This record gives sequence, structure tokens and C-alpha cells, in this order.
Amino acid sequence: GGKMAARLSGGDNRLVSLPLSRIRVIMKSSPEVSSINQDALFLTAKATELFVQYLATYSYKHGRGKEKSALTYSDLSHTAEECETFQFLADILPKKILASKYLKMLEKEKRDGEVGEGEDEDDDDDEDES
Repeated sequence: GGKMAARLSGGDNRLVSLPLSRIRVIMKSSPEVSSINQDALFLTAKATELFVQYLATYSYKHGRGKEKSALTYSDLSHTAEECETFQFLADILPKKILASKYLKMLEKEKRDGEVGEGEDEDDDDDEDES
């Protein structure tokens, strides 16, 4: 349906608010993708938009409630950490911590490493050997 895609992308009453050209660029960045069907592009954009809406709504509803009238970054990172559905976003939405706290954590990790503890925490970062 080339006609359908043309109708969707024209005019201001667009059914999707994300920029299709940007999404095409992101899709093209994958080596497996050679050509992108207009409908596939539109559906990817729409699905992304709905997903972001869902993430935002969920995070707002389940937020810590520090800011009643706003959605904060910590609401999003809390969702990524606590909710199984969104756990794949944990690397993209890490908890913000103070630099001083982070340096202390690194120090502790270094010390633990020497004792031979804390090995199983880092498994996610490197590929499994097994």
C-alpha cells in the first residue's frame, strides 16, 4: 500500500508524531536491513510511540510521587529497575547517583575483587563464556 503510506505522511493530521526519516535512519543502521517498506516504517514509528506512551504513563502512575505534576527521570529509571517488562531498559535508564558515591562504589568493587567476591554481579556486562 503505497497509497496508504502517502496519505499517512502527508498533512498535519499525521497518525504518528515521531519523525519517520529519523526512524528510517535508525532502522538502516542495522546491517541486516537493506530496504524498508513504507508500511513497516510507519508501524515501527507507531509502535515506538505507543511504547513510549506506555512507559511514560506507567512510570508516572508508579512514580515515587516526589513530583505530583511531573514525570521525572528518576520515575523512569525506577520503572526500568523495578518492572520486569521494562528491565531491558535498565542500561539506558540507569539510576542517577552522585559522582562521589560512584567513586566509592568503584573503590569497594576493587577491594571486593581482590578478596574474590562480587564476581556474579558483573556477568551481564560481558558475554557468557559457557
